[in-house]
Amino acid sequence: MKVVYKITYPNGKIYIGQDVTGTLTYFGSAKAQLIADDFTPEEQMDFTIRKQILWQSPSATAQEVNAKEIEMILEYRSNNPAIGYNIKPKYRP
Repeated sequence: MKVVYKITYPNGKIYIGQDVTGTLTYFGSAKAQLIADDFTPEEQMDFTIRKQILWQSPSATAQEVNAKEIEMILEYRSNNPAIGYNIKPKYRP
């Protein structure tokens, strides 16, 4: 199953990503340092994130999954550094 998902971090910021393997435990490739910089060492000691599947398809092409991911990044504005951790596509206010 191919999916586009949303990860929500304890500070409310989000990351939109895709998984074409349907792996439950895959949590994306967000830049770890961007996320770590937002949390104190104490906050990092007890850290819970939430993964939600926003879209899924058993038969979508790679191009369709990529397009859906970008669509969702723009829809949720997760490329806005105040809202999320996606660095592409580049945020334009």
